[in-house]
Amino acid sequence: MPDMISLKSLIFNGMDATPIDVQVQLSSGLSKPEFNIIGLADRAVKESAERIRNVLSALNLSLPPKRLTVNLSPADVEKTGSHFDLPILCGILCAIGILPESELEKYVILGEVGLNGTIVKTDAVLPASVWACAHNMGIICSGDQGVEARWAGHTNILAPFHVIQLINHFKGVQILPVPDLTSPETESCSTIDMADVHGQSAAKRALEIAAAGGHAMLMVGPPGSGKTMLASRLPTIMPEMTATEILETSTIYSIAGQLSGRGLISARPFRSVHHTSSPVALAGGGSDARPGEISLAHNGVLFLDELPEFNRATLEILRQPMESGSILISRARRNATYPARFQLIAAMNPCPCGHLGNAALSCSRAPRCAEAYQNKISGPLLDRIDLHVDVDAVNPWEMVKDIAPRESSATIRARVISARERQITRQGHVNALLDGPELERFAALNEDLSTFLNTAAQKMGMSARGYNRIKRLARTVADLRGSAEIEMSDLVEALSYRPVNRGKFGVK
Repeated sequence: MPDMISLKSLIFNGMDATPIDVQVQLSSGLSKPEFNIIGLADRAVKESAERIRNVLSALNLSLPPKRLTVNLSPADVEKTGSHFDLPILCGILCAIGILPESELEKYVILGEVGLNGTIVKTDAVLPASVWACAHNMGIICSGDQGVEARWAGHTNILAPFHVIQLINHFKGVQILPVPDLTSPETESCSTIDMADVHGQSAAKRALEIAAAGGHAMLMVGPPGSGKTMLASRLPTIMPEMTATEILETSTIYSIAGQLSGRGLISARPFRSVHHTSSPVALAGGGSDARPGEISLAHNGVLFLDELPEFNRATLEILRQPMESGSILISRARRNATYPARFQLIAAMNPCPCGHLGNAALSCSRAPRCAEAYQNKISGPLLDRIDLHVDVDAVNPWEMVKDIAPRESSATIRARVISARERQITRQGHVNALLDGPELERFAALNEDLSTFLNTAAQKMGMSARGYNRIKRLARTVADLRGSAEIEMSDLVEALSYRPVNRGKFGVK
C-alpha cells in the first residue's frame, strides 16, 4: 500500500472548531497525473486542484504520473472555504519529498494560495490559533495574519508570505520569525463626545441608564432631533471591554472575515444597520452559516434607525437573541451558534412624515397614519425594550444661545463605570441580565414599593416581562445613585420610561 500523508486543518460551525484531516496519497499505475479531491468538498475546495497545479509550475515542480487523491476527513462533514489550499499543497509537497511530514503534522495549517505561490489571508485564523494552542499544536497561516494568530497567546507560529519561504524554513535556509505582538487597533471615539449634544437632557439621562445597566432603548422624535447623534455617542460612555470580551468579539470578526490582520477589536462595536437589510444579514446565515449583524454587535451596540421601515419579519428575529444572548443558525448540513449579547438602541419618527403633533408641519392624515406606522412594530418586541424616550426637536436659535458647559462623555462614563462595578461585584453581570432568584434577591422591593408597582402594572396593562424589566431598570437607577436599596424615586423614574399603551408616541 502506498504511504498516506495526513496533515491537520479546521472548519468552524459557529464558534466551534472541527478538526479536519487532510489526507494525501499517491498511487501508481497511470501514464499521466490525475488529481482528485474527495470528502464532501464545496466548489472553492474543488478549485484548489487548479490553483495548486499552477503553484507547482511556478516552483518548477510537477506532479508525478500517478493518481493523486486528497481526502478531507471526516467525509460526512461539508468542507467549505479556500483555506484548504495550503494544507493540501503542503501534503503534496510532503508526498513528493519536498517538505517533512514529521514536522508539518505538528501544525494546524490554513491559507489560500495564489497562482504564483503567495499565501493569501483567510477567515478564522484567530479561533484556529486558539484551538491549536489548546491542543499543543503550532499554526501555519498567511504572513498577513501572523499577528492575528499571535493574539491567541501562541508563539509556535509560522506566517510565510510565499510557499518558498515555508520550504526554505523547513530546509533550514531561512528561519521564519515569530510575529511581533503589536497593540490592538481601536476605533477612536475622540472626535465625538456627549458634550456635542445640545439640550436633550431626558434622552442623555436615559442613555446613561442604558449604558450603566445594559438596557435596550427606543428613541422617538421628529427628523433632525438628534436621535442618531445620541445613539452614536453611547459607546463613548460605556466601560472598556474586558480581555474576555475582546477575544470573544475578535473571534466573531475573524470568522466573518472582518478582522484586521494587525490587531483585535478592543473598542465596543457599534453596528448601524440599514432598514433594507435582509433577515440573513441581521441574523447571519447563508450556505456557510456566517455571523450576522447581531453577532457582530456582540458586547457592543446594535443601532436600528427608522425602526418601522424594517421588514417586520426581520425585526422579529431580534426577540429570541435579546432574551438568550445567542442565536442558532440552522441549515441543511450544519448548525451554527453565535453569541449575540448586544445592546439594542433603536430610533424612529412618530409617523411617516415625522411631524406628528406639529400643526404647521404634520400631514392631513394625522393621527391615523401614526397609529398604522407604529403598529408595524410588534408588541412582543416593544415589550423587550426597557427605555422608551421621546426626543423633542431642539430649536436652532436655542442651540446658538446654549453656550453653557455641557457634561462630557468622560464625566458620564465615570458614573457608568462606578454603577457597573457595583453590579459586577454584587452579581457578576449587568442588571439587564438579572432573572429568576437573582432578580428577586438583588432587585427586592419593600412592601410599599411592591404595592405601588403592582398598582402601576395593573393600570398600565403591563406583562410579567415588563414588570421584571421595571425592577431591573429601577435597580440600575439605584446603582447610579450609589444606593444598595431601591427607593421610590428609582421606581418612579423606571416607570416613566415604560409606555402605557401603543398610543405612547402621541396617538390617543
